[in-house]
Amino acid sequence: MPKMRRKGDLAEKICVTCGRPFAWRKKWARVWEEVRYCSERCRTEARKTQPKP
Repeated sequence: MPKMRRKGDLAEKICVTCGRPFAWRKKWARVWEEVRYCSERCRTEARKTQPKP
C-alpha cells in the first residue's frame, strides 16, 4: 500500500478567478497542467467576464 500524503504536501496552484490557493486532486492527475480554476463556480464566472469577440 502506498504511503499516505498529507494535504499540505500536495502540489498547489492559485485560482485565476478568485486568487485562492487550491490543492491537487486525484481526479486532476492527468490534466493537472491544464487546471486553472479551483471550482466549477470560478470557471463559469471567468467565462461570464470574458469579452465576446
